Amino acid sequence: MRHRKDIKKLGRNKSHRKALMRNLTISFFTNQKVITTTAKANQLKRVVEKLITLAKKGTISDYRRINQFVNHPPTVKKIIDVSKRFSDRNGGYTQVIKIGFRKGDNAEKAIIKLL
Repeated sequence: MRHRKDIKKLGRNKSHRKALMRNLTISFFTNQKVITTTAKANQLKRVVEKLITLAKKGTISDYRRINQFVNHPPTVKKIIDVSKRFSDRNGGYTQVIKIGFRKGDNAEKAIIKLL
């Protein structure tokens, strides 16, 4: 039974999913937006919002947890800088906008961006 298991597998095994989310996160904070499929965008939103919330707390253990997931020092600095913009906001840092369907396989595309 799948009771209370809300992770989407995205057709990948655990290590591939983790690498995918890590790479999407790095691209997201580098460019401030990413165009991807809707399913990946919704999973990325969960990851990004947790990282920004950790960075807002600002303790050294939170920085280490961010670095443990991202493992890319320039991106960790960007996450910390972005979190300062949202110091007065309690969540909802990103927005997913559906933009249509991909030409090759008709997958639904979406843009995820910071507010």
